[in-house]
Amino acid sequence: MSARLAVDIGGTFTDVVLERGTEAHAIKVLTTPEAPERGVMEGVRAILAEAKCSPAEVGLVVHGTTLATNALIERKGARTALITTAGFRDSLEIAWEHRFEQYDIYMERPEPLVPRDLRFGVAERVAADGAVLLALDERAVRNIAVELRRQRIEAVAVCFLHSFTNEAHERRAGAILAEELPGVAISLSCEVCPEIREYERTSTTIANAYVLPRMAGYLGELEASLQKEGIAGPLLLMMSSGGITTVETARRFPVRLVESGPAGGAILALTVAAENGLAKAVAFDMGGTTAKLTLLDDLALQRSRQFEVARAYRFVQGSGLPVRIPVIELVEIGAGGGSIARLDALGRIQVGPDSAGSVPGPASYGRGGSEPTVTDADTALGRLDPQRFAGGAIPLHRDRAEAALQSLAGPLRTTAEGAAAGVTEIVDETMASAARVHAVENGKDTADRTLIAFGGAAPLHAARLARKLGMKTIVVPVGAGVGSAFGFLRAPIAYEVVRTRHLRLDLFDTKTVNELFAAMREEAEVVVRSAAPRETLVETRQAFMRYRGQGHEIAVPLPNHPLGSDAAADLRRRFEKTYETVFGRIIPKLEVEALTWTLSLATDRPLPKPMAETISVPPPRPNGQRDVLDPASGRHERASVHERGALRPGMALDGPVLIVEDGTTTVVPQGFSARINAAGQIVLEDRA
Repeated sequence: MSARLAVDIGGTFTDVVLERGTEAHAIKVLTTPEAPERGVMEGVRAILAEAKCSPAEVGLVVHGTTLATNALIERKGARTALITTAGFRDSLEIAWEHRFEQYDIYMERPEPLVPRDLRFGVAERVAADGAVLLALDERAVRNIAVELRRQRIEAVAVCFLHSFTNEAHERRAGAILAEELPGVAISLSCEVCPEIREYERTSTTIANAYVLPRMAGYLGELEASLQKEGIAGPLLLMMSSGGITTVETARRFPVRLVESGPAGGAILALTVAAENGLAKAVAFDMGGTTAKLTLLDDLALQRSRQFEVARAYRFVQGSGLPVRIPVIELVEIGAGGGSIARLDALGRIQVGPDSAGSVPGPASYGRGGSEPTVTDADTALGRLDPQRFAGGAIPLHRDRAEAALQSLAGPLRTTAEGAAAGVTEIVDETMASAARVHAVENGKDTADRTLIAFGGAAPLHAARLARKLGMKTIVVPVGAGVGSAFGFLRAPIAYEVVRTRHLRLDLFDTKTVNELFAAMREEAEVVVRSAAPRETLVETRQAFMRYRGQGHEIAVPLPNHPLGSDAAADLRRRFEKTYETVFGRIIPKLEVEALTWTLSLATDRPLPKPMAETISVPPPRPNGQRDVLDPASGRHERASVHERGALRPGMALDGPVLIVEDGTTTVVPQGFSARINAAGQIVLEDRA
């Protein structure tokens, strides 16, 4: 079993990668939204045939999918109910008790996943310290179960007040519901999100319940299909944290898969940054439906404990549904190859966030699409080879792309090519704006960073995006068109456990914290060892701490061993060091407290060392030339066309150049040079 497969389902394409020793194969097939596993198996069969690899040779399959994300965004999950403490069913709509867009009188909050008539209160009460103030009314739970049967509920979320300190009532309610409602998916907040803050905990538990039936069914179908095909190796799932886990864990906690695809891309970008010795970078992943950007500093990804999905306002924090899960912090926008372009009421070009997807797809696919998209614009500009798109699996029709762009060109009094230039310029500026906002929100800048571009559409737009962000260098990895899938194969098997235990440092109980971490380690190790029984494990601990009286905490790194007798003083030193890094100062004489503790356990995946410099080698003659319109200058340029497979380390080219491969095309405009480094990656330098 020497071969490893990675599968990434996107909104437009399903990417499949096979690695066997030093040999790698990659293909793209159209996603089949009505039955995603069908597209997966189509891709798996095709790549096994291409590589002349028997199914029995496949020892591992790693899978990432947008199914959970799409179910939340499109509201296509299970019919879900909420059972909570009596008097608290409206906390889901009260949310944070603020307006996320203060001056917009038409502001609308995202609709809760569970409507009010499916939210039920049960008499029970646990105090903040875990003491039982009011016993659970078990008869009320059974009566609610009768109503849920009548309502044909498919999933139930149970979230009682303070269950993160005492889970007994939630456990009992879950047992009653399992007895009364066989076949109904049940999510308990003490399992999904056992930490403080009622609204976020409830929202996360509901999101988990909402996508659980669909994801469990899909994973079961996929596992059965792989086994039927003769693939006996285990199926592992990519999580939003950048780690991979077992199917069993993914079935219980599908909410942890919400950002699995982008997480794989971030892992690939981290590897590329290490190989190139980059201290600061921006990972840029542009696929068929969305674009994702994330910051890398000192070979570390930015991580968060909270993520918002289905934002009502694209860049506005608080306008989405909060999900408290371990996640790689990134910004995601509706700007991909399939993003639809239109004119707004003022006659301006707008692109996305809606996408033509795989069905019917962009007009240039010739599969029934008629609205202009970014891919149509790239086709009309001459950037794409109609016979090489997606490895030749989908021939592009330039005439249909230009016909679709006429809906913009007519009102704008320009040509289809002029409209295409406008579409690409708008989508590039949209992505640049998102990157600027994301950097500023994190107190950082983009200008001194390197752009790492992957995904089917990213290398087409990377040079223009880099100029808008003030970046001088771009790296396009090998297999960039299926970059996230390659990232899956470099991800560690990992799991994170979180617990809330409120402790003041002046009353610190070292024994309690050490016992807590021991229990967390045991829980995480069960999950990780089920997939990696003999590998070396790396443990990471954090405490979320604040000055007493503050409303939110900061993440403070802890040693990965039991705390000693000087734990309180050590925690204070660590907190003050982190606080000063974030805010530029500390607040003397204020009490410090810890609220939440996390432990992450992962298999050891050391990053590669920086590569050696290459010796200059003359490039081959181009395969041909193609007229390309540069939206930045408005001029037609005669670009040389080179096959990426023919370029060797040390070769260099001056733009304008198109470097074509099966998964994507790298655009090297006038003023840029491209060289091939020792790993076969394309490095673009802006000479302007």
